[in-house]
Amino acid sequence: MDNTMITETKIPPIRNGTVIDHIASGQALNVLKILRVNEHNIDSVVSIGMHVLSSKTKGWKDVIKVEDRELDPASVGKIALIAPDATISIIRDYYVAEKFKVKLDDHIVGLAKCSNPDCITNRGEPVLPEFHVEERNPPKLRCGYCDRILTNISDNLL
Repeated sequence: MDNTMITETKIPPIRNGTVIDHIASGQALNVLKILRVNEHNIDSVVSIGMHVLSSKTKGWKDVIKVEDRELDPASVGKIALIAPDATISIIRDYYVAEKFKVKLDDHIVGLAKCSNPDCITNRGEPVLPEFHVEERNPPKLRCGYCDRILTNISDNLL
């Protein structure tokens, strides 16, 4: 029997792509849904760290690295809805070319659907769902049409 101690294994660096860090612990799989990453469309390396100890906050976080992909503004907006403390780093040739915190606007349009089945936005009318941000962390959204508070934001993302 080999008694070799296993040392810490870290997520390897990526050459080009995006790192999403400081995701609320347990939300990495929801972020992957936002990115539309699944077993049928992976064409580059995707690394996921879940329930990782954060040296910055001394708490737990999730981390995702996606090789050869930069995020569009709608994806960043959706990530802000479920991980308001997340940071996005754009990596080019192994170096951080850009880094920013996600930002939750005061008014959200077309990123999530209302959880009220009777809301006009769910009745086939040509209107985009709109929400007013009442609280930022954790996010609390109020529908601009029916005033319902959106429950379970991750299940109602468009």
